[in-house]
Amino acid sequence: MQRAIVIGVDRSARSRAAADWAAREALLRGLPLRVVHVVPPASLEPVGQWPYRPEVVADHAVAELAARHAALEARAESIIGTPATVLRALGKEAELLVLGLRGEGGQSGIAVGSTVAAVAAESAGPVVLVPCPTPCEPPPGRSTGVTVEVAVHDPSAAALDVAFEAARLRGTRLHAVHSWKLPARAASPLPVLEEDRAFWEDDEVQLLSDALRPWRRKYPDVDVLEDVLLLTPFETLTHTSESSELVVIERQPVPGSALRQLLAGLRCPVVVVPS
Repeated sequence: MQRAIVIGVDRSARSRAAADWAAREALLRGLPLRVVHVVPPASLEPVGQWPYRPEVVADHAVAELAARHAALEARAESIIGTPATVLRALGKEAELLVLGLRGEGGQSGIAVGSTVAAVAAESAGPVVLVPCPTPCEPPPGRSTGVTVEVAVHDPSAAALDVAFEAARLRGTRLHAVHSWKLPARAASPLPVLEEDRAFWEDDEVQLLSDALRPWRRKYPDVDVLEDVLLLTPFETLTHTSESSELVVIERQPVPGSALRQLLAGLRCPVVVVPS
């Protein structure tokens, strides 16, 4: 089966913004785009769906995309089923599965929809979540390109491959960030000596360099900025996402609430890669 990028759509503005991002990514990668609208069985009752016609949602999305991206190869599909279940199944086959951060059914004030969070937490393939309510544009000022969080003691090969390839395709810099904290022995009422902190930080810098070395050899044309930050991973990614075009994270075996909190704090499209 030909690889494709899959975008899950509904009638929301966020869905249209995610579809536009998916279309541009499909063109960048030279892949077709599958535009999928999942219709829950309960919504097929005539009274419940009037005047909404679920079978045309994907068709309308494809028509809008074709008007903006003439070279795009896209097809519309309407699938009956439970949205999270159907989208997870599609994610197994997709190069990327793209979703808006919240769909039309999301409650006001909720940053990450329940279906989106469930798919991101359990998908077998990479999931791109697009937070923008309108088509995403590169951040103003100097962009840091693609950002990836690196767990230096056990780096994710899948996440690093996705990040390096995304930077290569865009011809942009890869910002490889590593969050660290002071060792337990530094927990004392006395201030940490500057030379001690510098020594520990040098160790973290070396660990990051060692972790990235195989991917630097694999992607010699990608410019890499290595960055070691004395912050939590959440703080690091929230901060760096403000100047990034794309953030790549490894999906850790953490509770869904932690993933939702992280996603809610990001300000650019984020790729969640299974660990």
